[in-house]
Amino acid sequence: MPTVTSKYLGDLRTECTHLQSGTNLITDAPTDNQGKGEYFSPTDLVATALGSCMVTIMGISAREYGFDLEGLTWEVTKIMADNPRRIGEIVVELDFHGKEYTDQHKRIIEHITRNCPVALSLHPDLRQRIEIKW
Repeated sequence: MPTVTSKYLGDLRTECTHLQSGTNLITDAPTDNQGKGEYFSPTDLVATALGSCMVTIMGISAREYGFDLEGLTWEVTKIMADNPRRIGEIVVELDFHGKEYTDQHKRIIEHITRNCPVALSLHPDLRQRIEIKW
């Protein structure tokens, strides 16, 4: 069974429906590639997925190992490369806002940043730079 169904709306825009939840998502081509940039671009979604996957897996580990992620924020920066046009680097900046973590909890968090499902699914030529503010 499919996970998502999609349709092309024209003018470099797509609409995607997540079948389990019924949630819709629209994408646009970015302004630097003939688009309007009014919605996430497909490459924005890839970069966003990396940060969101890391934090989701951290949340699972926080439940299991008894640490708190409340207030964690993050920023994702997508850096495009040319020839061929592709994502060259994704920077994920995680800000734990000065919360106290044990060395074990920090090791778990750092391990997750390199080993969440999205991180492991991306091509090894795509640089993943993770910056953690404890």
